[in-house]
Amino acid sequence: MSSIKTEDNISELLKSDPDKGFRLVVEKYSSKLYWHIRRLVLLHEDADDALQNTFINAWRSFGDFRNESSLYTWLYTIATNEALTLINKRKRNSTVSIDDLGSYFENSHEGSTWFDGDEAQVKLQNAILKLPDKQRVVFNLKYFDEMTYEEMSKVLSTSEGALKASYHHAVKKIEKMLIGD
Repeated sequence: MSSIKTEDNISELLKSDPDKGFRLVVEKYSSKLYWHIRRLVLLHEDADDALQNTFINAWRSFGDFRNESSLYTWLYTIATNEALTLINKRKRNSTVSIDDLGSYFENSHEGSTWFDGDEAQVKLQNAILKLPDKQRVVFNLKYFDEMTYEEMSKVLSTSEGALKASYHHAVKKIEKMLIGD
């Protein structure tokens, strides 16, 4: 199974042997999708739930996947939607603020695995937490996942120009927060 690495090969395997193809998808994309989701939802348990839902939705929808985008961007779209759904649900049902989560990470074991202890990294993560959801998603996709604006456009169904503007605003806000500290 490890010799099949390209998306075209995976897509073909999904058609000919869906179970084996899906196992390969999970093997190939779990880590990237987990960390993408984790940077958005913050907590490990939430990231695990959203990742599981991502793969459940992908499994249910593979028959509808028409290769109009890459498998990678299609999965990122599902993962991003799952993360945003979880964030919105948490906002409706929670009284915990983003600032409280930031201080939680600074002072907890969870924080020590999320932030590697580097003070600059902690400040950056806390600044990212304060961004509006869309800017946080765009910043994370560009900065951490190194996605192109074209790929982000497919994932988020937004124009490249709007994504560039969101990223620019996110960077300026982060810079302002970091310099203001």
